[in-house]
Amino acid sequence: MSANHYDVIIIGSGAGGGTLALKLAPSGKRILILERGGHLPREKQNWDTTEVFVNNRYVSKDTWYDNDQKPFQPGSHYFVGGATKMYGAALFRLREKDFTAHRTADGITPDWPISYAELEPYYTQAERLYNVHGQRGDDPTDPPASAPYQFPPVSHEPRIQELTDNLKRAGYHPAFAPTGILLNEADAPNSKCIRCDTCDGFPCLVHAKADAEVIAVRPALQYPNVTLLTNAQVQKLETNASGNEITKVIVERDGQREEFSGDIVVVSCGAANSARLLLMSANDKHPRGLANGSDMVGRNYMFHNAIALVALSRRENTTVFQKTLSVNDFYFGAPDYEFPMGNIQMIGKSKGPMFQADAPKFAPGFTLDQMARHAVDFWLTGEDLPLPQNRVTLNSQNEIQLHYEFTNLEPINRLRKKLQSMLEHLDLHPHLIPNNLYLGKHIPVAGVGHQSGTCRFGNDPKSSVLDVNCKAHEVGNLYVVDTSFFPSIGAVNPSLTAIANALRVGDHLLGRLK
Repeated sequence: MSANHYDVIIIGSGAGGGTLALKLAPSGKRILILERGGHLPREKQNWDTTEVFVNNRYVSKDTWYDNDQKPFQPGSHYFVGGATKMYGAALFRLREKDFTAHRTADGITPDWPISYAELEPYYTQAERLYNVHGQRGDDPTDPPASAPYQFPPVSHEPRIQELTDNLKRAGYHPAFAPTGILLNEADAPNSKCIRCDTCDGFPCLVHAKADAEVIAVRPALQYPNVTLLTNAQVQKLETNASGNEITKVIVERDGQREEFSGDIVVVSCGAANSARLLLMSANDKHPRGLANGSDMVGRNYMFHNAIALVALSRRENTTVFQKTLSVNDFYFGAPDYEFPMGNIQMIGKSKGPMFQADAPKFAPGFTLDQMARHAVDFWLTGEDLPLPQNRVTLNSQNEIQLHYEFTNLEPINRLRKKLQSMLEHLDLHPHLIPNNLYLGKHIPVAGVGHQSGTCRFGNDPKSSVLDVNCKAHEVGNLYVVDTSFFPSIGAVNPSLTAIANALRVGDHLLGRLK
């Protein structure tokens, strides 16, 4: 057997691929992780707001194209650990009802081919692996759980505790946001996490965020049977003559072509790039793209209807680590609105450079830094729908063209009004200021942090790309393990579901590898 042959090749090292590598590592099987990026540099600029948010220091140099073939820079991050290097570590479970078809303002979501109960044990494993801090029972939409959180919730600082108390008095149900950080508040001198104000949207300089590199890839590499190659971008997957098995993984690494083979090949590049790789791998047996007999590869792209909003406190908000509060009272609707609206959560504390220059028009008399000192920051997430026409295709240069029409916007607009009506109870000025820079410039489709849905799993090969184990219907040794598999997206951050699913598929693969 050639030195370039592995039992498992995993393409991508984020929430899906990195977690899967760790799950498989103790098996002793030869595992190769191919990561197109390198290690994110540890440097003082990790925590520099201007460098991270204004200069886009860690954003990929990719160019994608929108509906009108206009180029834009997606907010993608290609590093060991994938998108989790920059995420806010909000690790929510999808709600139980998210797994079944339900009506929204713009249509009906599809059923998942597995139930919440089937994924639940893996959610519990995922929460423990990724050091999720939380508390069961505060949130009325919390799904059933087989175990408590292993780590206590991240405590509220005084101003956020006030918000919580005021919301409760007003009849709402604020809850601790489930957060993946390596924090030990009971032993602060020895805690890896220092509870700083440069967490959400920043890389963690002290490696105390529960990202896929810290939690999964580095521990996996402690096993002698696991190999990581960085700056290794996969160009194509080649199959045997009958098209039912991948025989070669073609890689460009440091400008050189290399070839690898694997008994099992797992694609975990993120929803858009996983679809791109399959489409680029078209051949005589798969003329529309690898594993694309259904014509579903790239379709049903989702990324949430999301808004970052800033309210101004009547007095300074001295909170440092703000991302501790979540409100799901309107997740499934409200007495005055029958359709699901979504999730409200706090996000990282604003800093002056994060506001656009025109922001003071929303708050006359405030400078950018004054606005930041008074800011209370919210993130609203609503469900967008999986439409076949919302899809990733490729142009003649194999660059991503993202065709996206917004759906289900009424619920997120109503959720914004609900938040507006809550401000009077919270000692906040009655205005909400959009923070476009947090979302990624002024181009909504560039905010790809929650991208999902391009290789959905299902029981019917005519309407799905993957089976229930996330194996391609048409290729016997191909799996896709990232957020591509989502049939619908719900209205909470998708990372924990991607991690839990990677652990679930890992169990299946361990059985197959025996």
